[in-house]
Amino acid sequence: MSDINDPSAGGTPPPYSQPSPPQGGTSTHASGIGAEERQWAMFAHLAALVGGIVTAGWAASLGCIIGPLVIWMMKKETMPFVDDQGKEALNFNITVGIVFLVLWILTFATVGIGILLTGPIMLIVGLAWLVVTIMAAIKANEGVAYRYPFALRLVK
Repeated sequence: MSDINDPSAGGTPPPYSQPSPPQGGTSTHASGIGAEERQWAMFAHLAALVGGIVTAGWAASLGCIIGPLVIWMMKKETMPFVDDQGKEALNFNITVGIVFLVLWILTFATVGIGILLTGPIMLIVGLAWLVVTIMAAIKANEGVAYRYPFALRLVK
């Protein structure tokens, strides 16, 4: 005997029903922040990485600022968590950009000899930037407001 719900037996499969979203229309995390808002906050941090990769070699510091700035400007009015995390990512990347600018000025002011000191510092700062940016993206995706260490709070 064939089952009418078995597609191989010629019957029609039962209709797929999607679970209804919780009140408010978007799923929320234990933190109370919606999935879309957490995702955009994560993108605000990761945009700095993308900007650094895309512009590496000619304007890496500027590239790291543009991504978080664009996301923050797009979402700051509608998503409070993205507003907070976008400003945080923007402030941190501006701070790192200033550090790199100072190190480059020192390098050129010493006619290149300063690279013996500034080169290792740039490497350490760059690796620290990479690590904390990834940590911030992970925390933002978890709905936790991440605060970067040593960031100047220029954008309020």
